[in-house]
Parts: sequence; C-alpha cells; structure tokens
Amino acid sequence: MNEEGIGGYFDLELFKGEHYHKDAIRLNTARNCFEYILRVRKYKKVYIPYYTCDVLLEPLLKLEVSFEFYHINEQLEPIKDIELKAGEAFLYTNYFGLKQNTVKRLSSIYNERLIIDNAQAFYAKPINGIDTFYSARKFFGVPDGAYLYTNKTLDITDQDVSYHRMNHLIKRIDVGAEEGYKDFQNNEISLIGQPIRKMSKLTEALLSSIDYSKAKEQRQSNYMFLNQKLSGGNNFQFSLDKNEVPMSYLYYSEDLALKSRLIDNKIYVPTYWPNVLNWLKPRSIESELVNKLICLPLDQRYDKNEMEKIINIINLAHNE
Repeated sequence: MNEEGIGGYFDLELFKGEHYHKDAIRLNTARNCFEYILRVRKYKKVYIPYYTCDVLLEPLLKLEVSFEFYHINEQLEPIKDIELKAGEAFLYTNYFGLKQNTVKRLSSIYNERLIIDNAQAFYAKPINGIDTFYSARKFFGVPDGAYLYTNKTLDITDQDVSYHRMNHLIKRIDVGAEEGYKDFQNNEISLIGQPIRKMSKLTEALLSSIDYSKAKEQRQSNYMFLNQKLSGGNNFQFSLDKNEVPMSYLYYSEDLALKSRLIDNKIYVPTYWPNVLNWLKPRSIESELVNKLICLPLDQRYDKNEMEKIINIINLAHNE
C-alpha cells in the first residue's frame, strides 16, 4: 500500500538504484557520524590533525571530549606515531581520496581505536573493525547525507528533512553557479548544530539514482589527464592507485595569484581549510597547504574539454 497516496502531481523522477555504501548506517551529516562514534565508544580524548575542517571540533566540544592536534608532513601523513592511553583514539583524514595506503598502515598501528574521516574519499573501502565515515555532498549534488561504518549502534529514530536545502542545487541548473552560491553558503551554515538524524528520504532518493561506476571512471580519467599535462610544473606529486578515486587534482604552486586567476575564469577552486591559519604559524606545513595548494575540479560533470581549459589558464599564468 502506498502511504503517500496514488495520483496527483508528479515528483522528481529519479532512477531507483542502490546506495554505493549500501551496508553503512545512513545519517544526515559527516560530523554527526563522528559524534555517533564518540557517543558509542565513549572516548575521553581524540587526536586530530591540524589540517582539517573546524566542523570536526563541533561534536568534540558538544560532548566535552578532550582533543589534541597533531602535525602532518608534505605527504599528508602524520609526522609520528602516538602511543594511545586508555580511552583515547586517533583520527586520520583520507586526504582528497589519495591516502588509502596510509589508512591501511595506521589501521595496523591503532587497530579499533583508529577513526577514519573519508569525507574526501567517498569510494574508499572501509577496513573491517575501523570506525569510518563519509560525506556524500563532497562528491555528488545532494543537500546533505553521510555514511557510517561501525559495529556499535545508537537508537536513532528521527529522520531528517532536506527539501529546504535544495535551492543551491536547483539554481545552479537553472541560472548558474554564481546565482546559487549564496544559497550554497546558507546551506552549509544550516548544517551547523544539527542533531544526529537518519538520512532524509530526499537524499536517500538522490543517492540511489547515481551512476557510481561512471562517476568513478570519469574522475580517474580526468585526474590522469591533468597529471599528464601538469605534473612537470607541480610541486606536489601523488600517484593514483588503480582503486583510488580522487576528490580533486592537487596542484601546489608558489604563485599566490593563480587561485584568484582560476576563479576569475570561472574555475571554482575551494580553499581547504582557512581555519588552520588561526591555529598555526604562517610557515607551518599546514598553513602552506592552505595558501598554496590548489584543488582543481575533476569530477564526473566534466571531460577533457574542461580539463584543457584549466590547463590552458595555468600554462598562460606560467608563461607571463
């Protein structure tokens, strides 16, 4: 029996497929996945990287869990191993979907007390016994939504509602990215302080309609194309394993005006994460990454034509 009723006006006609993370717990935000872990594990202290988004602090502060920052090196890996005491955990970010080998190494060190933030690594497979969470909107056009792998459960009954968070997605289709950018910012703000809820029906439907294989192949293809053309002038070198799916192409440049030039040419590149500049001195590795690392878009919406445009703008800047 269809509880929604039969007939009347049409809704969005979306392909009814499967979630990529079909065995995961489906929640509303990645930060709430982290809160979920903190609640079920009852950690007293968590080590987190300086190079991270400040939203990770939200659940730690909310639950009054102690935390300590650690540094990473130029390869986006912890500079040293930490000996955990009872009630402590170590959180590592799978940066830009490129650090799965590091995730595996750390899992052998910290075992079940490792927490993996895969917000930037949607396609990375979870490791059995390791608490791992993902953010859907970093890779796909959805208003919210996150996935969590853990062997402990909370009783979550409330389900989120997301229709009011769709403006930026709809406006981008109808009138362009710039017209919807303010709505995008408002959506990000609206996710602050949200309680842990189940993923909304709307986000469930959207995430069940995606061709994940095609998106994966296009991201990998675009990465390889950019790397072939740009690696010679790139001060950041990462090899892409065959099973890794990147969020962005990492281009490290001493030209501090290059990011602005790309944006002026409607190549929208984000800055990860400006909050780090408030935590560390200017010459730290993490601060240098904030200022000089350019995360070039390579997602499934684009092919070689858009990649060529990015390459041409960078090459033109280098030749001036």
